[in-house]
Amino acid sequence: MNVWAIEKDIPLKLLLLELVHRYGENTLALNTKEQHFQAIELCALNDPSLSAYIYTFGQSAERYGIDLKYPISAHNIVGENENLTLDQIIEIISIHLFS
Repeated sequence: MNVWAIEKDIPLKLLLLELVHRYGENTLALNTKEQHFQAIELCALNDPSLSAYIYTFGQSAERYGIDLKYPISAHNIVGENENLTLDQIIEIISIHLFS
């Protein structure tokens, strides 16, 4: 995927570039149905039922929010992780999608 070709907020593009740098290409899938300019949804290639919805709307500058989605929707974590730094978001994604 060409990160610069997608129409998303610059902080989201920087996050995607950092994830590609750390984990390589073709390790995560980007939900192309998410149309909001300031949001992306990522999932592991081998398990699309486990995903992370990352957004910059409603956050301070250069901060992110993240909702964690699980196969059983009652376990989803929504609206509890906001105004996080890039490093904090990457740590959450690493735990949620790679462990």
